[in-house]
Amino acid sequence: MVLSIYCQPGAKLTKVVGLFDDSLKISLQAPAVENQANELLLAWLSKQLKIPQKQIQFISGQNSRKKRLEIWGLISPDQIIQALMPK
Repeated sequence: MVLSIYCQPGAKLTKVVGLFDDSLKISLQAPAVENQANELLLAWLSKQLKIPQKQIQFISGQNSRKKRLEIWGLISPDQIIQALMPK
């Protein structure tokens, strides 16, 4: 499964804030310096989706706010939506 994400680094909290330009918008607590935001994004997604971090991989956008991630394993699109929906 491919997930399109728009990241907003330097936020107060890491959370899903909604949709932006056909992507899931996520605010990240880490700054966009020395790959910190990307590392936080992968760790946060892994925790939220309850899957190992090695099951999430960048397809594109490591140096951009707009990212595409591949998620694989025994997780359905519905499970991803439920885990990431703003609460």
